[in-house]
Amino acid sequence: MKISRNWLQDYFDAPLPGAQAIADALTFHAFEIESVEGDILDVKVTPNRGHDCLSHRGIAKELSAILKLSMKKDPLRESVSLGPRCGDISVRIEDPRLCPRFSAEYIAGVKVGPAPAWMRERLESVGQRSINNIVDATNYVMFDIGQPLHAFDAGKLSRKSGKYSLLVRRGKKGERMRGLDNKTYSLTDEMGVIVDAGTGEVASIAGIKGGMQTGVDERTTSIVLEAANWDHVAIRRTSQVLKLRTDASQRFEQDMSAEYPPYGISSAAALIAKFAGGTAVGFADEYPEKQRGTRVDVSQEKINAILGTGLSISDIADVFKRLDLPCVEKRGTFTVGVPFERLDLEIGEDLAEEVGRIIGYDKVPSTPLPPPGKNPEIDADFYAAERAREELAEKGYSEVFTSVFADRGERVVANKADGVRPYLRGSLIPGLTEAVERNVLNRMENVRLFEIGTIWKGGKEMIVVGAADAKSAKEEPLEPASADSYGQLPLTGTERYQPFSRFPFIRRDIAMWSPENSEMTTEQIGDLIWKAAGDLCMQVVFFDRFEKGGRSSFAYKLVFQSPERTLTDNEVDERMKIVMQAMEARGFAIR
Repeated sequence: MKISRNWLQDYFDAPLPGAQAIADALTFHAFEIESVEGDILDVKVTPNRGHDCLSHRGIAKELSAILKLSMKKDPLRESVSLGPRCGDISVRIEDPRLCPRFSAEYIAGVKVGPAPAWMRERLESVGQRSINNIVDATNYVMFDIGQPLHAFDAGKLSRKSGKYSLLVRRGKKGERMRGLDNKTYSLTDEMGVIVDAGTGEVASIAGIKGGMQTGVDERTTSIVLEAANWDHVAIRRTSQVLKLRTDASQRFEQDMSAEYPPYGISSAAALIAKFAGGTAVGFADEYPEKQRGTRVDVSQEKINAILGTGLSISDIADVFKRLDLPCVEKRGTFTVGVPFERLDLEIGEDLAEEVGRIIGYDKVPSTPLPPPGKNPEIDADFYAAERAREELAEKGYSEVFTSVFADRGERVVANKADGVRPYLRGSLIPGLTEAVERNVLNRMENVRLFEIGTIWKGGKEMIVVGAADAKSAKEEPLEPASADSYGQLPLTGTERYQPFSRFPFIRRDIAMWSPENSEMTTEQIGDLIWKAAGDLCMQVVFFDRFEKGGRSSFAYKLVFQSPERTLTDNEVDERMKIVMQAMEARGFAIR
C-alpha cells in the first residue's frame, strides 16, 4: 500500500523524520518496504495486519509506538454519532454470516463538483484518480482510516413504503450488473449483493464494485452513504471469480472488524457536508450480532520465556502503553483489553510478539538453546523413505509424484477432484508406467523412475516404493526394518561411471533406405553407424522407420561431443561423411 509521509504528518504535532527514516523504522519493527519515492512509501503490510494497517491511521499508530511519538488525534478512539434514525431509509440483511453489519446514511441537498485541491493531491499521491467531491470523500476515508464506503445516488433508487430501502442478499443465478467501470458482471449465489428492495435490481456487488445505474454524477442532489462489513472469504472468492480486485475488496479480504462502519460513515459525512453541502437526514444500522470485546492475559514470566529476555514489569507496561493497549497488571500478569480493530491479538503469544517487535528483536540477546533431555526419536517411515530415495537416486532413477486418483480401486472418493478418476489408487505401478511411456514418447532415453507414496489396498492404507523403466515395473512395501534392501527393485546394472563433458554437443541426423531383402535389426544398423562415427560419437539413437515400395527407411540421431574441447561443424561433417560412406558400402542408400 502506498503511504504519504505528508498525510501521516496530520496525525502528529511533532515533525516526522524523512520518508527513508520512516521506512527504516517500519522495516525493523513492523513491515517490509517495497520502495521509497520522494515522500511516498510503498508498505508491504503483512496479511495478519491487513485488517488495521491498510490505512494511514494504522501506519501512524505503528509509528507512534515505534518512534515514541504521541498522536494528536485518533479517529477510531473518538466517539461517533450518526444522528437520529429516520423513516426515510431502511436496510435489511438476509444472511448475517455474509454481512455482519450494514450502515447507511441518507444525505440530502448535496452539490456534486470537484474535490478540494488538497484532497485531490493526496489521493493522486497514493495512486487514486480524483472523480468528484462525493466519491473522493469516500475514497479519502478508506485510505485514511481503512473503512471502504460507497455512495448511491438516492434519486436513482426507488422508494418502498415511502422510504429508500436496501436489501443485502446473495446473488441469483443469471443476474447481471453493469459496474461503474462500464463492464457487465455475471453473478452467482455465492456472491453478496446490495439490492434496491423496491425494484429488486442489483445496485452493487458487495464490498467490491458499485453499479452504474445508481452511480453518483453531476446531476446528483441526494445520496445514500453506505459502510458495511463483509465475510472476508466470500469477498475473496467473488473477487477471484469475477477477476475483479479493487481497493475496497483488498481491505474486506482481511477480515475487518464490524465496529468500523460508523467511523467510516461519520468521517465521510463530515467531509461531504464541508465540501459538497447537504444535510444528514438520518441513518439505518443493522448489526445482528455485535462484536464482543476481547481480553488477553499474559505474564511477565511467559513473555520473557518466549523472547529469551529479562524485561521488567515497567518495560512491558511501557510497550503496551505505546501500542495503545490498555492493561492492568497484577502480580506479574497483564490483562490487556484488545482494541476492536486489532483482530490479530488473541493469545498471550501474540502479545509477546508485540513486545518483542516494538522493543526491537536486535535488542534480544543471543542465548544458546538448552541441551535436549533425550536423544531425538527417529521416524522409522521417514528414515526408510530417505534411505530408499538415496539408493534409487544413486542408481540413476528420478523421483516422480503421480496422482493418488485412479480409474479403479477399492475406495471411492466422496468429493472427487474430477469425474475422470473417482477412486483412490491401489498401486503405484499404473502411474509410474504411464509416466515412463510419456517420457519415452518425448524421445527421452534410459528412463528410470521411482515413487514413494500411499496406496489403498486390501482394506488398508500403506506406503510403498515403486520403480519402473521401459521394460518392467515393480513395487514393494516400505519396510523400516529393511530400509537398505531395495536392490530387489529393477535397478540399473551399471558398474562404471565417468564424468560428463563440460563442452557443448553437436547433433546430426541420418536417414537411409536399407538394402533389398535386408534382415538387419535397428540395433545392428545402429552398431554399424557407431563404429563408423568414431570415438567422438556419444550417442546413436534410432527414432523413425517407415516402409515404401517394399523397402524400409531407417532414421538415427547422432550426438558428437568431446570431453576436452568444443567441436567444430567441419569436424562433425567429416565424421558424417565417413558414416555415410560406410553405410553405402553396406548397400544402404542415403536419403
